[in-house]
Amino acid sequence: MLALCVSACSSRQEQAAGGLMDRSQEDPALSGDGRLLAVISPQRGRPTVQLRSLSDGRLLPLPSLKRHQPHSSPSLSWNGRYLALVTQRGRRRLAVVADRLNNRLHPLPLPGGRDPVRVSLSPDARQLALQVADQGRWRVELLDLSDLLEPDRPAGAGLTTPPLEPQ
Repeated sequence: MLALCVSACSSRQEQAAGGLMDRSQEDPALSGDGRLLAVISPQRGRPTVQLRSLSDGRLLPLPSLKRHQPHSSPSLSWNGRYLALVTQRGRRRLAVVADRLNNRLHPLPLPGGRDPVRVSLSPDARQLALQVADQGRWRVELLDLSDLLEPDRPAGAGLTTPPLEPQ
């Protein structure tokens, strides 16, 4: 069975291991290293994010998001440690970042009655581009997450340390 077929610009197709998905899926987001795929799929009548390992096709648990549905607009950091998305609490839409390593959910409150529409997380999770609806207009805002999240760097990428000052 075929779990997923991804077409690239070169027309080459790759297949992930596992069974065929029997549900409709939308809003695909691929981690920077290409190992993980997040999609929105209906679950019990609600749009729910699913995270799948492309190496073996298995679904990965997202316990911090279970009580926060429906979901839309997933975005993954480089290694997939962080998953940003839009969720709903009551009548209010919220942008959140789930830290899969620590199983923590970071809500990103927006002042002034703005509602998040779509999110795009930078590969290192230091910034979030956020499309918001504000008084009937759409605009894009950038949020600095460097004080909130540790960077998610590609494997082997070291942190830069500032040089020591001469004494």
